[in-house]
Amino acid sequence: ARSTAPGDADVVQATIAKLRWMVEGLAKRQAPAPDEETEKKLRAVIARIESQPVPPVEPKKPEPRPAQGEWIDLMRPDVWKKVDDKWIVTDEVKLAPDAKDRADRALKAAKKDGGKIWVNGETGRLPNLITKEAFGDCEIHVEYLIAKGSNAGVKFHEVYEIQIDDSYGKKELTGSNNGGIYPRADAKLGYLDKGVPRKVNASKPAGEWQTLDAIWKSPRFNDKGEKIADAVLVKATLNGEVIHENVAVKTPTGGNWQKKETPTGSFMLQCDHGPTAWRNVKIRPIK
Repeated sequence: ARSTAPGDADVVQATIAKLRWMVEGLAKRQAPAPDEETEKKLRAVIARIESQPVPPVEPKKPEPRPAQGEWIDLMRPDVWKKVDDKWIVTDEVKLAPDAKDRADRALKAAKKDGGKIWVNGETGRLPNLITKEAFGDCEIHVEYLIAKGSNAGVKFHEVYEIQIDDSYGKKELTGSNNGGIYPRADAKLGYLDKGVPRKVNASKPAGEWQTLDAIWKSPRFNDKGEKIADAVLVKATLNGEVIHENVAVKTPTGGNWQKKETPTGSFMLQCDHGPTAWRNVKIRPIK
């Protein structure tokens, strides 16, 4: 059923009231009574207005609001703080020899308008990608391809890293291998621990696309800003296999381990350690 918009009805009633006020000569100090001829015309106007129903108006629909927890596509330049102009956007990438003619140590790709794959330049080393938006609890989906011997990573809050590297077939695993929670490190002393290795070696060979999915729970703080609960990697899967479940991440990783922790932070793709291709990278906040 169609209804009359409240605002329209109010305007009509106010108009009629004002006309009646003028006709009756009320509040003489504010409006003098009209002469006889003017009064007849005003009464005729009132009669016509009162005889016409207010036209029905469709109620105004509220503006649609983005759904909570909606996936955010990160394969767009506008979501990152800075994107180097040496990125190669393409639709195909292959292994290639590097500058020293070492087989499969580089990635070869040609620029392609509308491509869905990002390759970190001809040298495999570009500035990291850091989101403009800060995230707390979230879920990520990342697809990547690396060259032989390459190294990359994804970082929550820019400081908690899940490692990406070429560790296909490796038997002894640490947090510094593909899918591991990276160890704490010192510039002079090296690694301070072994990090948290993944449960199984689910890595694929260099040159093949791999998929990392992870659910992240940020550290908790009280009203005074004091940490009351560690961050948690709730679950992570690599190429469909569970590699972490409910792992407490007590400090930031790598050389960031002494940095102050915060409830939210930017998400980062590490792009300065070796030839890496990315596609279908997305994130969604968890409320």
